[in-house]
Amino acid sequence: MKLSKGLLADLRLQPELQVPDAALLALPEKVLQFGTGVLLRGLPDFFIDKANKQGLFNGRVVVIKSTSKGDTGGFEKQDNLYTQCIRGIDGGRKVSEDIINASISRVLTATTQWEEVLSCATSKDMQLVISNTTEVGIAYVEESIHNNPPASYPGKLLAFLYRRYQHFNGSEESGMVIVPAELIVDNGTLLKATILQLAAYNQLPTDFITWLEQHNYFCNSLVDSIIPGAANIDTGYEDELLIMTEVYRLWAIETDSPRVKEVLSFAGADAGVVLAPDINVFRELKLRLLNGAHTLSCGLAHLAGIDTVKAAMANDSMAAYIEGVMLHEIVTAITDKHIRHDAAVRFAVAVLDRFRNPYIEHKWVSICANYTSKLKARVVPALLQYQQHTDHVPALMALGFAAHLLFMKSPAADDPFAAYYADLWTQHPAETVAEKSLSDSNVWGTNLNTAVPGLTKTVTNMLLALQREGVNAYLERVAAEIIIS
Repeated sequence: MKLSKGLLADLRLQPELQVPDAALLALPEKVLQFGTGVLLRGLPDFFIDKANKQGLFNGRVVVIKSTSKGDTGGFEKQDNLYTQCIRGIDGGRKVSEDIINASISRVLTATTQWEEVLSCATSKDMQLVISNTTEVGIAYVEESIHNNPPASYPGKLLAFLYRRYQHFNGSEESGMVIVPAELIVDNGTLLKATILQLAAYNQLPTDFITWLEQHNYFCNSLVDSIIPGAANIDTGYEDELLIMTEVYRLWAIETDSPRVKEVLSFAGADAGVVLAPDINVFRELKLRLLNGAHTLSCGLAHLAGIDTVKAAMANDSMAAYIEGVMLHEIVTAITDKHIRHDAAVRFAVAVLDRFRNPYIEHKWVSICANYTSKLKARVVPALLQYQQHTDHVPALMALGFAAHLLFMKSPAADDPFAAYYADLWTQHPAETVAEKSLSDSNVWGTNLNTAVPGLTKTVTNMLLALQREGVNAYLERVAAEIIIS
């Protein structure tokens, strides 16, 4: 049995499965979504579907497939329905939920159905544009928006907005709320600037530019959820669009506009949607506590022979390190007038639950890719903040840097700096490798030897201990000290 509208009546007999009412399939189309990927289906579309089921949003999504790669046959066969399986840990409790998502009304392919896409601009129900155009991206391409279709996502969006402006004669109420979900800092600001630049290139009317700037709202946003996508889960029926998502979910949208909040009424359905005038706090928490902890731990775990994040959380020594570096050092580093200590701790505890998720296979060797640049972007700012707050060297962060040096001794490391470190290890003894690396401002953006007094000595001693005692033995000793303290 393949998932479809006709199967819903039978599926309602399964009490553990959340099945949509037939009335939800007739809701008006309010959202234009650029992208068919699992991130959009697992996060924004989940929130919209949940809100529809609570009677809070009452609108469906028209999905635009931006490229010619692949096909939309799977959506057509299943009447655009798909199963979302939520698996993970929440407050130490295992969570398992299966939901049939009915948020998508239809899927259009831009390369073959462009006029149908543009016709969506003439609908009075349309209010919102969301996107995650990973293959195309928010990039400026000098092109005519009258192409069929324009090649770039900004080109497509500008063509849609111009058609809407023309159809509604530039009325104030016809303006759209536009929320990109691309993993780019200030993505809404960037998208708006790109759209305006392209509008100027196309010599579009001044009145249209005024309408674009005054009555359309481009919102920065941050998405945070691990969505592996397809999963080997038996639902009792066939669903080629099935996805698995973790329990934790966040879509932080930057706005203080009453109009935007009115349009984004689905925010009331789930605590994972946050509307705030400044989302930098959420970005900082994610970057330092989730991404930073991943980066500090990846080399150490790999050297210890631990393959995955969940396996690390099942290893007493590695789990103690990860928990210690997050709660004792990163939280201390980032707590300031913008981030309260209790908020940072709550986020860290949620991250630890996510790391323990038994359903997700996140390999450390994959996290080790571009290891050096990740340390620079995700960890060095926290390292400097810790030193400023405490005037001490963060010992567990230092161990992360020592593990990085030992990991990078292999020229096979998937890192643009692999040759640099191979030469460093060839030309210098282990006793001076840390000093040479940490003093290199071309690598770290600053001389860490002088910026964090004592760091070089600490990293050097730990690097030598890792080599002398072995990674697992030294890690056990460090973990014991963390537990005692």
